Amino acid sequence: MAAKRALITGITGQDGSYLAEFLLEKGYEVHGIVRRVALEDPEHRLSRLSGVLDRIVLHAASLESYASLHQVVEKVRPDECYHLAAQSFVSYSFDDEFSTLNVNINGTHYLLAAIKNLAPACRFYFAGSSEMFGRAEQVPQNELTRFHPRSSYGISKVAGYELTRNYREAYGLHASSGILFNHESPRRGFEFVTRKISSGVARIRAGRARELRLGNLEARRDWGHAREYVKAMWMMLQQPEPDDYVIATGENHSVREFAELAFSIAGLDYRDYVVPDPALHRPAEVNALLGDCSKAKAKLGWDYRISFEELVREMVESDCRLLGVPL
Repeated sequence: MAAKRALITGITGQDGSYLAEFLLEKGYEVHGIVRRVALEDPEHRLSRLSGVLDRIVLHAASLESYASLHQVVEKVRPDECYHLAAQSFVSYSFDDEFSTLNVNINGTHYLLAAIKNLAPACRFYFAGSSEMFGRAEQVPQNELTRFHPRSSYGISKVAGYELTRNYREAYGLHASSGILFNHESPRRGFEFVTRKISSGVARIRAGRARELRLGNLEARRDWGHAREYVKAMWMMLQQPEPDDYVIATGENHSVREFAELAFSIAGLDYRDYVVPDPALHRPAEVNALLGDCSKAKAKLGWDYRISFEELVREMVESDCRLLGVPL
C-alpha cells in the first residue's frame, strides 16, 4: 500500500516543522509549500527543518497566487492538506492590516478551491486561532462560543474558518478547523512574547542585555506545547466526519507569571530586569483566553500532558544552550 501523501503550508514554521516530523514518523510522504526566498536561503529560513530536509519535498509557491497553489496541488495530489501558513504575528497585523487580510483570507480560499477542483478526496485542515474569540463573552471558550476578534489577524482567521466550513457544507470536502490556543516551543519565533522572554533571559544571563521590555504583563493566555498540538491536527483528519475542535490546555497564565518562572529557572528575579513598556500594548487587547477542549478529548481521544513549568523550562534551557550559557 502506497504511503499517504501530506501537503503542509507553513512547513518552515514552528507547527509545520513539528508536524512534518510527526507525519514522517507515521510513514507519510511529506510535501511542503515554501516561498522561493526560503529555497534561496535554506540555512536561515529552513533551519527548523534541518533534521528532516532530506526526507521531505519542498515546492515554491505563494499564498497570494492561485496559479502557483493550483500547480502544486495538481503535482502533489495530496491525501491530506494542512493549511498552517499565515501572517500570524498579531502585532504586525495592526501595522499592516491589508496584507494580513489579503494573504490569510485569499490564501485559504485559493487552497480550498484548488483542492476542490484537483483533489476532492483530500482531507483538509485549517489552522484556526483563539484570537478568533477575542473579547469573548464566556470563559472558558469552546466550539460554540461566539467570535469577537480584536485584530485583523483574528478577523482573517474567522473568515478562513467560515470558508472552510462552507467548502465542507457546500462541496462535501472533508475539511476541519482546529481552533488552537497559544502554543509555544523552543522553535517559536523571536517576535512572540514567550520566546521574547526565554531568549531575553538567556541574553541577560550571557551578559548581552540588561533589561527586557514587555507590554501588558497582566494579559492571560492558555499556553501549550506545539509538539502536542500538531498531534491533534492529524487526529482531526483521521475522523470519519469533518468537524471543528478547540485545542487547549484548560489553564491560563499571565505574561507576568511566564516571566517570573522563566527568570527563576535561570536563578534570576524578573523584577530586576523586566521593564513594562506601554508602547508595546496592543491597540485592542485580548485579556483572558482560556480554552475548553472537552470535545477534542471525547471525540478525538486527544489529551494534553506537558505542564506550564515544563514548557517554560524547555524554552529557557534551549535558548541558554544556543548562547552557550550553563544553567
